[in-house]
Amino acid sequence: MTNLAAYYALLPMQSETAEIARGLRRRDPELLDRLIEQYQHRLFRYLLHLTGDRALAEDIFQETWLRVLERGRQYDGAHSFVSWLLRVARNLTIDSLRRLRPASLDALADPQDESAPFEPADRRATPFEELAAGETRDHMVALLASLPTAYREVLVLRFQEEMPLEEIAGVLNTPLGTVKSRLYRAMELMREKLEKRS
Repeated sequence: MTNLAAYYALLPMQSETAEIARGLRRRDPELLDRLIEQYQHRLFRYLLHLTGDRALAEDIFQETWLRVLERGRQYDGAHSFVSWLLRVARNLTIDSLRRLRPASLDALADPQDESAPFEPADRRATPFEELAAGETRDHMVALLASLPTAYREVLVLRFQEEMPLEEIAGVLNTPLGTVKSRLYRAMELMREKLEKRS
């Protein structure tokens, strides 16, 4: 794709994000209703995976939309709305966890040394491919829940929300290399857990 073609491919998204930014600055209730309708399921799924607690996820879900209404003018339209929304939700989750469980903040940090280089995955089937080949949804949920939060979060954003790595880095406010490293480690951890169950 040429640079010009890439530019024209981005125009519809840029005009949509600019429209959202203008509407949020105006506190347009119709726009907020459309945004809630369009993104409510993604947001709630993300929060549920992040917190592991339905009641807490529901509280943060409500708080996130209130924050969007109150501080929507901070969204500049330069990036996708969903990235900004999930970053707001993540920050609120960190604040909630800090109030509820002061020691739990470590769960959102990488549980291993960040300096390890990213290595590309080998050619074996990925854990997701193995799950698709016969594992149940309940097993997948239990497997994800058993991972440290930092790993679970990056897997959910990449494979459930289908976000590009650069967008995930924006949501997590983390360097791209860290996102890649966490993703690789999470996939390896899942592979190990799957092999133990076999």
